[in-house]
Amino acid sequence: MFIGDVARRSGVSARMLRHYDSLGLVRPTGRTGAGYRQYSGEDIRRIFHIESLRSLGLSLREVGRALDEPDFTPSELVDDLIRRTCEQIASETELLTRLRRIGAAEPADWEEVLRTTSLLQALGSQSAGRRQRAALSSVEEVPVPVEALVEAVLSEKDPHVAGALRWALAHSGDGGAALLAEGLGSPAAEVRKRAVQCLAEIPDGEATALLRDALTHPDAVVRRYAALALGARGVADAVPVLIEMVVEDTGGADAADALSGLASRPALAEEIAAGLVERLDHPTAAPSARRRLTEALADIPGDTASRSLAGLARDEDRAVALTAAYVLGLREAH
Repeated sequence: MFIGDVARRSGVSARMLRHYDSLGLVRPTGRTGAGYRQYSGEDIRRIFHIESLRSLGLSLREVGRALDEPDFTPSELVDDLIRRTCEQIASETELLTRLRRIGAAEPADWEEVLRTTSLLQALGSQSAGRRQRAALSSVEEVPVPVEALVEAVLSEKDPHVAGALRWALAHSGDGGAALLAEGLGSPAAEVRKRAVQCLAEIPDGEATALLRDALTHPDAVVRRYAALALGARGVADAVPVLIEMVVEDTGGADAADALSGLASRPALAEEIAAGLVERLDHPTAAPSARRRLTEALADIPGDTASRSLAGLARDEDRAVALTAAYVLGLREAH
C-alpha cells in the first residue's frame, strides 16, 4: 500500500508518515523500483499503535520506547502522564476561571480588560504587599468580581492582607455572602474561620442571617465569631453563645463586653442576667468560671442582676464575694 493510500485510511498525513520514517518509528517494509514507499499490514497496525499512544499524551520519543524496548514498563510513564495531565487541567481551569471573572467585570474596552487582568494576577502574587495593594485597589480603582475576592480572602494567611480583603468585600456592593456560606462548610478549619470573619464585617441582612445560622455551627470557633458579630449588631440570639464563651473563657472578655452592650435594652438585660445566674448556680460550675460570670454580671443593669450580686457578696468564694460587694457599692453610689 502506497503512502497516499495509508494516509487516507489511517488519517495520518503523508507528511507525518514521512516524519515517522525519518525518526525510525515506522519504516515502510518495501520500496518500489522507483523508490516509492510501500506499507505492509504490519506497518499499518504499527501506525495505529503509534496514534493510540500519542492520544494518551506520549511524545514520539516515548512512543518509540514503548513499542521497541522489550523491558519497557508502562506504569512509571503512565503515572507521569497522569501528573502532567492534572497540571494541564489545573492550568486550563485557572485560565477559564480568570476569563469568567474578567467577563463578570463587564469591561468596556481592552484597557479595562488589561487592568482587571493585572489586578487578578496581583491578588495571586507571592508578595503580601502586592496582594494588599491589589485588595485596596479593587474598591478604589478597578472593580474585581466578588468571586475573586472571596477566593483570595479564604486562602489568605497574612493577617494584614486578609484585613484588606475583608474591607474590599464589605465595600464591594456584593459581599459574596453565598460564597462565604460555602466557606463555612469547608472541611478546613482555617477556611471556616476566615469565612465567618468576613461575614462579621459585612453589614447587610444576608450576612446577618448567615451569622444567625452559624450560632449552631458544629465548629465552636465559627459560633464564637458569629456571636460576637451579632452581639455588636444587637441580635439577642447571640446571648447563649456569649454566656458560654464567658464560662469557657474563650474570648470571655469580648463576650462580656458584647453582653453588656446588649443589656442596654431593659428586657434583654433581665434575660442576660437570668442566663448568667443560671450558670452561676449550676452545681458543676468551676470556681474560675463563677468568678468570670460574676464579673460579667457586674456590667448588667436591672433588678435580677442586683439581687444576684447581693447574694454573691456572701459567697464562699472570696474572689466572687469581693467582686460582687465592690460592684454593689458602685451601684449604690450611683
